[in-house]
Amino acid sequence: MTTAHYDAIAEWYDEFVRTQPILYDVINPALLRMVDETGDLRDRDLCDLACGQGAIARQLAQRGARVVGVDISERLLAIAKLQADSGDVLYPITYRYDDAQAATTLGDASFDGVTCNMALMDIPDLDAAMRTVARILRPGGWFVCSITHPYVQMPASQWTARADGSTTRTAGDYFAEGFWHPGKTPGVRGRVGAHHRTLATYLNTFVRAGLVLEAVAEPQATDALIAQLPGYQWVPGAFIARCRKRS
Repeated sequence: MTTAHYDAIAEWYDEFVRTQPILYDVINPALLRMVDETGDLRDRDLCDLACGQGAIARQLAQRGARVVGVDISERLLAIAKLQADSGDVLYPITYRYDDAQAATTLGDASFDGVTCNMALMDIPDLDAAMRTVARILRPGGWFVCSITHPYVQMPASQWTARADGSTTRTAGDYFAEGFWHPGKTPGVRGRVGAHHRTLATYLNTFVRAGLVLEAVAEPQATDALIAQLPGYQWVPGAFIARCRKRS
C-alpha cells in the first residue's frame, strides 16, 4: 500500500477541516448537489473512496444509502468510526482499510455510486484509482469527485497581494505535472503536498477507465470563505465532475 501520510496528521486534519468554509460551505455542498442529481439515494449501495474522517460518507448515509467508506489512513478511519457512532443516529456505514489504487476488499460491480472528495490529488496512480472506480461500479453507476482546481493549486502558484490591498492567486507552471509541495504554507497541502495534473489529464483518465462525463462544476466562494480567504473571490474553490459507467 501507499504510505498513508495522513496518519501522522489525522487529529490535526480532522480539527482543521471543521473550520474551513471552503470545504463545508463550498466544496462539500457542491459535490452533494451533484450526487443528489443522480436520484433517490435510499437503499442504494455507495462507496466513499478515500473517505478520510467520513464527512461525506455520513452525508450519504443520512440520505438513506448503505455506505462503505474506504481509506488508506488507519487513524482517519478510526476518527470516522468514532464520529459515526457518537451521535444519536447510527449510520449504516462500513469502514474498510484499503488502497484506492487497488481496493482488493471491494468486489466487482458492488456499488450504484462512488464518491471521492478532495482526495485524487493524494493518489499517485490516477489510472489505477479510476480502474478501481470502474470495476466496483455497476453498469450505469455514477462517480462524483472533487479536486483542488488545477489552475488554482499548481507548482509555483501562490497568493499575492494586489496594489489595492486585495489578494489574488498567481499562476505557476500549469503543465508541470507531478508531485509538488508548496512548502511551509498553512493548510493541508503545506503538510502533505499534492500530485498536480492538468484538467485534461483528469478527464482523459476518466474516459480511459470507461467513464462517461456527465457534468462539471467550479463552485464560487461564499461570503464566509471570501472573508477568510479573500483571493477566492476571483478563482474557483474546486473542480467537481460527475461521470457514469456505460451500461
